[in-house]
Formats: sequence, structure tokens, C-alpha cells
Amino acid sequence: MPTLDVRDIPPVDRHDTIHDEFAALAPGETLTIVNDHEPKPLFYEMAAEVEAFDEEGYSVTEAAPDEYRAEFPKRE
Repeated sequence: MPTLDVRDIPPVDRHDTIHDEFAALAPGETLTIVNDHEPKPLFYEMAAEVEAFDEEGYSVTEAAPDEYRAEFPKRE
């Protein structure tokens, strides 16, 4: 499954980049986002705007104080 580290992407470009990567997924795949903070605003945005986002399958873990790994699954 693809992993996208957005920590080096300018904040203004992050959500568009994530949406593009998510759209390119096949149904049933999961996009892992690596971020410097918990991506709760992105979760709410995806839940509201992206029908293919499986919000029930979403999970996030804190790997380090500046490294959060969030799983964004795409519905089958």
C-alpha cells in the first residue's frame, strides 16, 4: 500500500496532494499519510467530501512526537 510523507510538502499544498494520491488508489487500497501532527482536519474533510473514503477503517498512530501515521482506506 502506498505511503505519502507530507512533512516536506508546503502546508498549502498538502491536502490537494493527498486528495490526488487517494484518487489514484484502486478500491480496497489504503493510503498511509506520514505527518507532523494528527491529521484530524483532513479526516473530517475526507469524510465530508470523498465518498470513496472508508472513515470506519481510518486509524492513526503516533510513531514519534513529530511523526503521525494515518491510514486512509478506500472503499471497495
